[in-house]
Amino acid sequence: MEQKRINILGLETSCDETAAAVVADGREVRSSVVASQTKLHEKYGGVVPEIASRAHLEKIYPVITEAMERAGVGRDQIDAIAVANQPGLTIALVVGVTAAKTLSFMWGKPLIAVNHLHAHLQSALLSEEQLELPAVALIVSGGHTCLYEADSPLELRLLGSTIDDAAGEAFDKVATILKLPYPGGPNIEKIARKGKAQAVDFPRSLLGRDSLDFSFSGLKTAVLYHCRGQDMQGQDRVDSMSEQEIADIAASFQAAVIDVLIKKTKRAAEKIGAKTVLLGGGVAANSTLREAMQQTCERSKPPWRLLVAPKAYCTDNAVMVASLAYHKHQAGLFAPLTLEPSANG
Repeated sequence: MEQKRINILGLETSCDETAAAVVADGREVRSSVVASQTKLHEKYGGVVPEIASRAHLEKIYPVITEAMERAGVGRDQIDAIAVANQPGLTIALVVGVTAAKTLSFMWGKPLIAVNHLHAHLQSALLSEEQLELPAVALIVSGGHTCLYEADSPLELRLLGSTIDDAAGEAFDKVATILKLPYPGGPNIEKIARKGKAQAVDFPRSLLGRDSLDFSFSGLKTAVLYHCRGQDMQGQDRVDSMSEQEIADIAASFQAAVIDVLIKKTKRAAEKIGAKTVLLGGGVAANSTLREAMQQTCERSKPPWRLLVAPKAYCTDNAVMVASLAYHKHQAGLFAPLTLEPSANG
């Protein structure tokens, strides 16, 4: 007799993407729907929480409905409702959490709470039957840059995190300095392809020989000083820069960020004797970072195996939420209907 498949409906509203997905047995993506808010926040150069929350309220029901229709399932075929309840913008998280609790109550399905950051790592494991341990996991996103030791999808130990600006946040702020369109990360990567990574010697903050924490605030400030002078009294030179000069700054900045990410990941992998490196989060979509991490893993002795989230699942999505929730479902880790969102992970 064929074993029953576990279908989980996942919801994600931690920032500015309203997403829903149906995933079977933690691996088979039956549907994935993401409503982007990029156009809404573009003129502000970043995410405005109140606007994000209102957009989630408008989109959450249509997105869930579309995800169910694409998957070809009804409520009777859903085994659990999963939702990212931390970390993120509380005013945005509350929309997804409220929707998930409502469906859980109305449909009589168990509720599963998922940590948004841990879910990003699950994106790198979607196609993996067996995780070779120990593993180091790097999450690089707009709000977080973290290193974990991973013993399983449910067993993660934090090794280091950002003490100020996360990598993705630095990308967005530097894009603003260079007057590039929002979102900053993809646009810096695009223009950096035309630039020279050695053109400007920007600082690499490693925070001491053994530190596994991250700091990108100083790098962002260095770019600002480069464009406006050390005393910030000089004229903003960006408007008078050639496209090549801006490309060189973008490439040099990107190289500095990637250099730090690679060195810290290598430091962590050597510390725990890792066999595998996992890479996920929005910035993990950056092709230069992916290539540099691949080269680093191949050069290690012995080589580390690199598992990277598919680009489609690097940015916020509900597939990663439903996929991780499957493992919590199997372990019987359910949440009460009193579940609340939390800004901190």
